[in-house]
Amino acid sequence: MIASGASLRQAAGAVFSDRHGRRAVRRDAIAISEGDNVATALRDLAAGEGATVGIGAGTTRVAIAEPIAFGHKFALRRIARGENIVKYGEVIGRATADIGAGAHAHVQNIESLRGRGDLEGAAP
Repeated sequence: MIASGASLRQAAGAVFSDRHGRRAVRRDAIAISEGDNVATALRDLAAGEGATVGIGAGTTRVAIAEPIAFGHKFALRRIARGENIVKYGEVIGRATADIGAGAHAHVQNIESLRGRGDLEGAAP
């Protein structure tokens, strides 16, 4: 299920507990799977800030390299050119350029692998 803009905004304002229920954590972005290499911003993020990213029941911090608009993706770690982009535990595309940790991950540096007749074995 894809979250709507309204539900993402509600999640941004919410306070979550860690997996042990011991502390409240405000999340600036979300990733669903431990294997994801991109996260989705739950609010506009400014260059230079540290974003708290919820991944499953846990969190991690990522330094934001450039402005990230609400609802857009950014790299959780360095992603090399040609590497698969993984969101929600699924491959959603491939990096067409190196993407630094905290950098915007969008059409300028990701190509889709779905519905392309020019790629052998491409997903339908």
